[in-house]
Amino acid sequence: MASGGLDMNEPEKLDLRSNDVADDKKHELLCLFPEIRTEGGHIDFERLRLALGENVDVGKERYGMNWPGKADCFKTIQAPSIGTLRPCPEESVNFDTTENLIIEGDNLEVLKLLQKSYLGKVKMIYIDPPYNTGNDFIYPDNFSESLQTYLEYTGQVDAKGKKFGTNTETDGRFHSKWLNMMYPRLYLARNLLRDDGVIFISIDDNEVDNLRKVCNEVFGEENFVATVIWEKVYSPKSTAKYFSENHDFILVYSRTKIDWSIELLPRTDEQNARYHNPDNDPRGPWKPGGLDARNYYSKGKYAIKCPGGRVIEGPPAGSYWRYSEENFWQLDADRRIWWGSDRNQVPAIKRFLSEVKAGIVPETIWMYREVGHTQEAKKELLEHVKFNNTDNVLDTVKPTRLIQRMLQVATTADGQDIVLDFFAGGGSTGHTVLKQNAEDAGNRQFILVQLPEPLPTAEKALKTIADITKDRIRQAVNRLNAGNSGKLDLDGHSNQDRGFRVFKLAKSNFKPWDAQVEHDPAALERQLELHVDHIRDGRTAEDILYEILLKSGFQLTTSVETLQLAGKTVYSVAGGEIFICLEGELTLDLIKAMAARKPTRVVCLDEGFAGNDQLKANAVQIFKTKGITSFKTV
Repeated sequence: MASGGLDMNEPEKLDLRSNDVADDKKHELLCLFPEIRTEGGHIDFERLRLALGENVDVGKERYGMNWPGKADCFKTIQAPSIGTLRPCPEESVNFDTTENLIIEGDNLEVLKLLQKSYLGKVKMIYIDPPYNTGNDFIYPDNFSESLQTYLEYTGQVDAKGKKFGTNTETDGRFHSKWLNMMYPRLYLARNLLRDDGVIFISIDDNEVDNLRKVCNEVFGEENFVATVIWEKVYSPKSTAKYFSENHDFILVYSRTKIDWSIELLPRTDEQNARYHNPDNDPRGPWKPGGLDARNYYSKGKYAIKCPGGRVIEGPPAGSYWRYSEENFWQLDADRRIWWGSDRNQVPAIKRFLSEVKAGIVPETIWMYREVGHTQEAKKELLEHVKFNNTDNVLDTVKPTRLIQRMLQVATTADGQDIVLDFFAGGGSTGHTVLKQNAEDAGNRQFILVQLPEPLPTAEKALKTIADITKDRIRQAVNRLNAGNSGKLDLDGHSNQDRGFRVFKLAKSNFKPWDAQVEHDPAALERQLELHVDHIRDGRTAEDILYEILLKSGFQLTTSVETLQLAGKTVYSVAGGEIFICLEGELTLDLIKAMAARKPTRVVCLDEGFAGNDQLKANAVQIFKTKGITSFKTV
């Protein structure tokens, strides 16, 4: 086979950028309205107006929410990330087998990097973002160099004055900065939700109205589910200047409301105890229910004669019987009417425990007795993380019982549901997933994302909030395992996933081509040298492997098997769906050995061909003959 520069003899280059959100939206629009496609594959907005029946508001005045910097939010969303997530097995628990993730990094960049691998895969998101109280930590509102800002902040590159910090009330763009921080993150988070997914967001009075408007825009007003009021304290604050603020809000939005159904809460023993069986009805325990109703019903006015002889002239004044006279006596014949022990009382309908729903519809007021309070949350944190300095204890951590309520209404035990929290803080969400799985033998998985924000006072083992996240989950795993030690494994706890893989945000393992390089021979020569040897110093094969996985659309927990083929190492991913070879010297025997296994895709390092164009061309043709049409180099 002849070598040459023909495209058919050249493998594709692996795209090292995160998902192009704008391109995805354009593709969705063209799928919905193929008639708006122009010759160049662009969108004809005049045709779109026609397709929509001209029902397009083109006036200047329209309902909506705007603020300084909103337009830049879309630039931020559309700017792909060229970062990567480096694996840290030494900080993990059961790295090779666990499906749980803890990612240390700026959540905006991380959300971008997760777009390809986790698009439409997350069942539930819970976040507890900064409330914008005037002194809490906040992300910068200039995102043009988001990854660079993060690297400077964490000391991975020389700082240039770009720092994360606080958002004070004296700032002229107090609310705008907070909105600029939240909007892109919510937008990207929505992409990760399944069609039957849901997001819960904790907030207080400072930004609840703005958050509601932003969520209406991002998720759609039609997908609003509820505003939950959480009673977060168990006693009033007597020192309050005006009112004792005893509650926070939790906004609930579904990805697509018609696809989302709420899970019922489990019934309690106290609720079941309200049912009795005084007449030994074979259908089991029941409780009486009223037969009168306020709503007008034309057939709901009639007299009733009790079996004991008493005549009831009609329903209570101003109301109607719920059933027509015919239906009432049919219910009585079926022994569903209770007349009291003396058979002369106002009749009631028997509501059988066996016929009620298996669970309870959740209400929008969550009391601290049921779901915990802030002091309980801090106590839980202190039980799992040892602090030498009390200044480092997080004040905004949430109780596991609160998040457990969310898991109960939004996930199922056997659904392998992914739960995401990209403001992980003290790790309550991950802890709760482990706890709920232990209670109902569930198989939920978690993804936690936390910025390594420095603690007020560095400790020996804890220096950042991300350290708290990892330490708490580690201790929670140890305690759950210790609690099962020596017990018969009747509930399958030994098979439960009690671990986590740690990844850290960093620059891509591959040095990008610099199009802005000076156009003199020496500078171009240096750039060409970098293009040949383009892997950053200090990066391992595992670093490169996981970047390729992530940017090829595979989840970070995808199974990887190490093979030895033709004396070289090849990674077989997802049961052989893709082969990744990171060898620096490829051979024809290796190419043939990989092709013989017939993976769907193959990715190799470009430097592995060492400039041998004929070997590269042969590889393309060999893979094609085996039906492997996706062969890429990086």
